[in-house]
Amino acid sequence: MSRITTGQSRVTVDNWQEPGNLPWSFLHMDELFGTAAIRAAASDSAGPPQRAVPGDPLGLRGLAVRLPDGSESTVERVLAATSTDAWMVMHGDEVLVEEYFGAMTPDTRHLLMSVSKSIVSTVVGVLAAQGKIDTAQPIEHYIPELRASGYSGARVRDILDMRSGIKFSEEYLDAGSEVRKLDEAVGWAPRSGGAGTLKEFLLTLEQVREHGGDFEYRSCETDVLGWLCEAASGRQFAELASEVLWSRMGARHDAYISLDAAGTGMFDGGICATLSDMALFGAMIRDGGVSLNDERILEPAWVDDIFAGGPDSAAAFAAGNHAEAMPGGRYRSQFWFLSDDSDTAYCLGIHGQMVYINRKSGVVGVKFSSTALPVDPVAGPAAAAMFEAISRRLTS
Repeated sequence: MSRITTGQSRVTVDNWQEPGNLPWSFLHMDELFGTAAIRAAASDSAGPPQRAVPGDPLGLRGLAVRLPDGSESTVERVLAATSTDAWMVMHGDEVLVEEYFGAMTPDTRHLLMSVSKSIVSTVVGVLAAQGKIDTAQPIEHYIPELRASGYSGARVRDILDMRSGIKFSEEYLDAGSEVRKLDEAVGWAPRSGGAGTLKEFLLTLEQVREHGGDFEYRSCETDVLGWLCEAASGRQFAELASEVLWSRMGARHDAYISLDAAGTGMFDGGICATLSDMALFGAMIRDGGVSLNDERILEPAWVDDIFAGGPDSAAAFAAGNHAEAMPGGRYRSQFWFLSDDSDTAYCLGIHGQMVYINRKSGVVGVKFSSTALPVDPVAGPAAAAMFEAISRRLTS
């Protein structure tokens, strides 16, 4: 068992996800678990072009923010109230604000949690453009092992949009839920029996409804997509993601991904990256698949489809388990739309990880956090409202 001594406590596999340990463990995943590097390019091809100017010349920290409950706050108060580890705002290719708290620095890789999902789906999009993946094909076409699982017959598109018929509970605070059994399988929690690797775990999942139905958020879908990337390319995911995405989009720092006992990536939430590199990722999506260093990463049609959604994406979301909290929302290719605003996409991860992408205003916001609750009903919406307020201010 990995065991790391910090200045305040002893962090282990048993307790790294306890609220008091999160600000440390989110920055030191490579000391707790095996990892593989997702390599960046040479520094002379990196971006964004410069760091934010010191201070707050536009007065963004004092900007008023109307919270979802109708109360008024400010950017500064939202940041203080939502366990912020770091945040950044980019407008076009200019970094307007960049701030780090606690042990965070510009060079620190922070755990992305489910923001990782959008990175994995981007690699799927690259392979689709290369003709190595057809999203209309059933998943067993690429991964024959899944023919004997509940995923048999699910199309790649069903999995990208979390519309398979798989039984999977995402209740983070339920020790018996499938998402917690997934943690055990990848080594993120002590095992209590069951599968000992990610792939073994995926093979145990059962189908309980027709594939292609309503949206239901399930982390296992992204783990299948990570396996798909490796099966379709013949490459390990970290090496593949470096070649087709990370090194080409001008990342300044290597990212890394947590590995299970068999060396398989924890695809749904195990990528760690720096704040500025996630801003570059968001800018690439905002700009139709072209990075700030003028490299085409994704085909325009793939990115346009993310923002437009499929013909029944809105209906599938409205019938799903997030419709009440996000009226008018959608989910497409592992990106969230929190309302009927089709110009604003989000990459979201538990404990407050967020990439805000507004292609109409040109604003990209990134926030790393360590909130005590996995899904905080106040902090998450407040952060989204904060970036919306900033976006309106910069385009008014």
